[in-house]
Order: sequence, then structure tokens, then C-alpha cells
Amino acid sequence: MRIIVDAMGGDNAPEEVVKGCLEALSINKTVEIELIGDRKKIEKCLKKRSYDASRLFITDAKEEITNNDTPTEAIKKKQNSSIVIGLKKMKDKEGDAFISAGSTGALLAGSLLITGRMKGVVRPALAPVVPSEGGKNTMIIDAGMNTQIKPINYMQFGIMGTEYMKRMFGVESPRVGLVNVGTEENKGNNALKQAYDLLKNSNLNFIGNVEGRDITEGKVDVVVCDGLTGNAMLKVMEGTGRFFMDYLKRIYSMSLASKISFLMIRHELKKLKKQMDPEEVGGTPILGVNGIIYKCHGNSKAKAFKNTIIKACSSACVTVLEQIRNIFSKMEVGGAYDEAL
Repeated sequence: MRIIVDAMGGDNAPEEVVKGCLEALSINKTVEIELIGDRKKIEKCLKKRSYDASRLFITDAKEEITNNDTPTEAIKKKQNSSIVIGLKKMKDKEGDAFISAGSTGALLAGSLLITGRMKGVVRPALAPVVPSEGGKNTMIIDAGMNTQIKPINYMQFGIMGTEYMKRMFGVESPRVGLVNVGTEENKGNNALKQAYDLLKNSNLNFIGNVEGRDITEGKVDVVVCDGLTGNAMLKVMEGTGRFFMDYLKRIYSMSLASKISFLMIRHELKKLKKQMDPEEVGGTPILGVNGIIYKCHGNSKAKAFKNTIIKACSSACVTVLEQIRNIFSKMEVGGAYDEAL
């Protein structure tokens, strides 16, 4: 299996990207990794490091897409950038997965323009997995790819999310919830009411409307929403987590007594920190496109890249892609769904 990695994407590139790739090589003895980016900068990071050179490859990319670039224009004009080269390699079946911490907009636009949507998928989606109570995980889909969607999109998000949680996290029958302003069936605008009916009459394990707090309480496995809502929820959760951990640090460093009390519970706090650490989960999959594509956070460190590579190498990840493609290739959108489309 060959994993293609954008070496120039993110705030800590290429040093942390390269470091994470080498750590993944040392764990998985069969994977091959292809780094795409400025060859000189990549080779500088590789100096004085030991690794299996027979499984690490470099493809030079002279251009770089930044967060200041207009996504669609950048994909069309910067053909020699690491994101464009990587996605073209995916399209040409030269790699099994592509990972990038670069411009989210460019990666999403490139995924659609270059690799393309799966047959039957109306809108692909960004689908991060966040920790919830009891050591469980919950997927938020969509989290930023589609700010305005139609009822059919909610149902398709539920299908893709269900297959991912089944195979990647072993959830036998994922509970699907529709994010709304209340749990009552008649809540929300017309699009949400129509989406509710579609989900209710589907084969999914739909539990009804859910609120934001239900995500972290472990009451739902897949929450479907538009990209604006999902992205806002995700950013609030990230900010709250950072605030909480920083607040605890301040409390336990205020006095000798607080430092002693910290020593008594430090093991539990370490467990909490690990559970809340997004780098443990790794990158976010883009579901509904042709290929395994992961978006890492812009400030990702080596651990996030390592964990994303290991995740992308799993047979479960390949099975998810095949299963989603199989479901949507057989799905007929018509009749009752015409109005929703």
C-alpha cells in the first residue's frame, strides 16, 4: 500500500509531516510513503534520521497553495502544487490514500474537481470524529464542505457516516441523529422537516432530532447537519477543550496544595487529555469522493500524521470506501426523492 502525503501542508510543514511519516514507516513495515513538496526542504528534514529508504519516495513540487489563495482558482492555476499533484496521482491510481494538512478549501475543491464524486453521491462531506462520554466516538457530518444543503443530502450523510462508524470503530448499529433546535419531530425549517421524514423512513438506525449537547454525552454515533452548523460545533468543541485544559493547568499550579492534589489525580488527567487530543484521532475523512482522502488540522504535529497514515492503511478504511461506493452505485434517486433533490 502506498500513502501519498502533502509534505508542504500545514503550519509545521515539512518538519512535522516528515517526522510523522517516518514514525509510521517504523510501525507499519509494509507501507510505502510518497512525500510531495519542495525536494530540498524535505531532504533537509531527512538528514541525520534513520529510515527505510526503499519505502520512502519524494516527488518534487515547485508551487505551494496557501490559505490566502482562492481554492478553485488555485487548483486550476497551480498545477505543480503538492495538493494538485497528490490528487492527480490518486485519480491515476498511483496511491491508495492522500493526506494533507494544507488549505482545506483547496483540498475540498481539488477532491471534487480532480478525483470526483462517487456515482450516486450528490454532495461529498467532511466527516470528523470527536470523543464523547464513556470513551465513545461521534461523527459530525458535514463539518464544512457544504454550507447549504437539501434534504437528500442529510440522508446520504447518514448512510456514509453509518458505514464509516461500523467499519472503522466497530459500532454494530450506529445511531443517527439530525442536528436541530430541539428534539421534537416538528422542529426546524422545511428542509430539516423533510430530512427528518427521509431519515425516519430509511433503513438507518435513526433516533430523531438531537441537540449539540447530545454529541459529547454519547447519545448518538453519527450526527448529520449542514457544513456551517457542523463546522461551528466542531470549532466550539475545540475551543472549549483547550480552555478547559488550560484552566486546569492554572488551577493546579496556583499553590503547593494544588500541586500536591494534581499529583494525586495526574494519571486520570492524562487519560482525559489523551481522549480530548485531536491528534490521537488523526485526520478527517472526506467521504463521497473517489479515493481515500484525509484532511489533517492545519497545526497538526507528527503524531497526527502518523496516526492518520496508520488509519489509512487499515483494511477497514478500504472496506468503507468500497461499501459506500457499492451502496450508492445501486441507489436509485427518484420518485419521493425528486422534490428533495
